[in-house]
Amino acid sequence: MLILTAATDSLDVLLGGAVTTNQLDCVSAWRDITTTVYTPGRTVVATNNSTPVNAVAAPGASTQRVIDSVSVYNRDTVAQTVTVRFNANSTVYVLWTGSLGVGEFLKYEGMGTGWVKLNSSGVTVSSATTQTDVQVFTAAGANTWTKPTAFTPKFVIVKLWGGGGGGGGGGSLASAATVAKGGGGGGGGAFVENTFNASDLAGSVTVTIGAAGTAGTGGVGTGGAGNAGGVGGTTTFGSLLSAFGGGGGALGANSAAVTGGGGGGGSIGAGGTGTTSAGTGGLPTGATNGFANQGVTGTVAVATTSNSERGGAGGAGSANPPVSSSLGGSSMFGGAGGGAGGGRTATPTTTLGGAGGNVLVWTQGGGGAAGSDGGSSTNGGNGSPGANGDSTKGGQGGGGGGSTTVSNGTGGAGGAGGRGGGGGGGGGLGGAGTTGTGGAGGLGGLGYAVVISF
Repeated sequence: MLILTAATDSLDVLLGGAVTTNQLDCVSAWRDITTTVYTPGRTVVATNNSTPVNAVAAPGASTQRVIDSVSVYNRDTVAQTVTVRFNANSTVYVLWTGSLGVGEFLKYEGMGTGWVKLNSSGVTVSSATTQTDVQVFTAAGANTWTKPTAFTPKFVIVKLWGGGGGGGGGGSLASAATVAKGGGGGGGGAFVENTFNASDLAGSVTVTIGAAGTAGTGGVGTGGAGNAGGVGGTTTFGSLLSAFGGGGGALGANSAAVTGGGGGGGSIGAGGTGTTSAGTGGLPTGATNGFANQGVTGTVAVATTSNSERGGAGGAGSANPPVSSSLGGSSMFGGAGGGAGGGRTATPTTTLGGAGGNVLVWTQGGGGAAGSDGGSSTNGGNGSPGANGDSTKGGQGGGGGGSTTVSNGTGGAGGAGGRGGGGGGGGGLGGAGTTGTGGAGGLGGLGYAVVISF
């Protein structure tokens, strides 16, 4: 119940700016009470842009004016920001503020539900206070977040994912007796989150989406080595919050040398690119399974220790001698690691590529599937891409490409990491010969950002 008890009290309505076509309608019902008289009344008035109008004027001396109902109807052609305030002798107290869409009502019932917003069909939209704005950013490079103006937010939640590291390119065989390797999987990008007081933020903030880690190219010709994948870019919310990218997977060599998976990105630093050792996890580093925002170091063999909670998971590597199905690490909320590409031993036997890592789980693999093994009869199959992330999780890792020993054959390409920091899969080994080509690594997943104001 609202009561005006003094001859200097009033209930005012004003807009956030000028209307486009029509002022808003304000209708109120009230009753005056003195010690001897009860007098009902009403007020009908139009708004006056940002100048306050009396929706209910002050009562007379020795009179209490009880406000029973108030209605504000937006008959303009665009949404308008409306503020209702109690004016006590020029000291004002805001009772309601928010946006009214075209044809919407704001209603107050003193003996009922208080302030309620109704849509143009008369259906309740919300109570007085709850409004939300969600802005999603997926394009690489600089974007702009704009603080909502249709309502006044109190808090802003920012969720960021760094870019995934690219997979390393596979080598091509030098001879039938050579041990040769597919490329390592890229590391996943980190996930970071923070909540800010909306009043602490400027009207706009630059949101930079981290680039996808570049795909390593495959080796070409007899004995050609592949190239390492690139590091994923950093996703930022101004200077207030950063999510770093995953490291690239190591190149596929024409030797038994270890192939290191890329390190996962952290909240303080990017993951390292794999070499003949695993890429180091981004700061704060988790050498094995990581917690909080630790970036996890990649693997150099089939392992169960490259998973992460919020940091990027480690990419899969390949041991000396190579073995089959080296899987990318998984992350609960960050980007997953890419799987390793297939290679071959000196037996000669091809080794299978590995699947990319998953999200919302704590076990390796489960992301993009590995490409089919070509063996001695066909080219290697391409790895499958990882699924994109959303506001609840990062992207899956891409699967490693399949290998082949066919003369002048082509290794399978690694699968791309999913949007939200998934690491690319490593490329598979190509066949010997002047046109034999190792499979390219998979492109890392783009960074991602979600900003929620309420």
